[in-house]
Amino acid sequence: MRVDAVIPGWNSRAMTVRDSLAWAALMAAVVLLGASMSTAGAPKSTMPDSFVYLRDVDPTIQQDMRYAGSDNFTGRPVPGYDAPECILVRDAAEALKAAQGDLQPLGYSLKVYDCYRPAQAVAAFVAWSSEPDDPEAKRTHYPNLSKKDLFPNYIATRSGHSRGATLDVTIVPMSSTPSPAEADPDKPEACTEGDPADNGLDMGTGFDCFDTKANTVTKGLTPEEEKNRELLLDVMSRHGFQNYPKEIWHFTFQPEPFPDTYFDFPVLPRPGSGPDTLDGT
Repeated sequence: MRVDAVIPGWNSRAMTVRDSLAWAALMAAVVLLGASMSTAGAPKSTMPDSFVYLRDVDPTIQQDMRYAGSDNFTGRPVPGYDAPECILVRDAAEALKAAQGDLQPLGYSLKVYDCYRPAQAVAAFVAWSSEPDDPEAKRTHYPNLSKKDLFPNYIATRSGHSRGATLDVTIVPMSSTPSPAEADPDKPEACTEGDPADNGLDMGTGFDCFDTKANTVTKGLTPEEEKNRELLLDVMSRHGFQNYPKEIWHFTFQPEPFPDTYFDFPVLPRPGSGPDTLDGT
């Protein structure tokens, strides 16, 4: 939902820094309004039967759920993520299992960073945009941009993740250890230089890197980085996932079961899983 569709005459491109607080508050309201309109008649707090925990479909796929911990661009756990679990519509989870089956004979595994994203989490991202800039977050996740430039060019005010068929994913060596869920306060690297703490294959950037280098097709990649990207794109497209051109890690299963519905139920611990942890496994 574009803001100028809600308030005629609002020009987000001409927004100044002094407008940012008002803009963020407005966009947070728009996100919540859009989510409530799109989920009219649907349960808000209960996971629908058509959604599944990825661990119940394929427990061999690694999970590194960044928004349930502090290792993300906000620097803290995000509202709506009450457990480090990947939830998807069943069709997407089954397709991801098939992709995993293609990689395992090669000695690789998929690893997901984010799956279903509650609409309340998207609203929290928008609210975060009105806070004072965090130098560490900027250095790591958007070294070449100002905070106000992240919306809507990089962070959507209504996310496809909330429809349940979109996920962020990479490829890791099968025997590798998942990355720590908590951010390293001393990590100095910009995402454009990669992420040494991540066990994923080198794709040229770290996860959630708001930079043109994260574009699927971009300049300045090494032959190894290009090869790794091609492997990810090939295995995912083979099983019905469409890549988002601005983010090498971002894929949506097609056709989407809920193309017009934005859900807002929280990500809760998987039933019977016991105390949840943030160890990335």
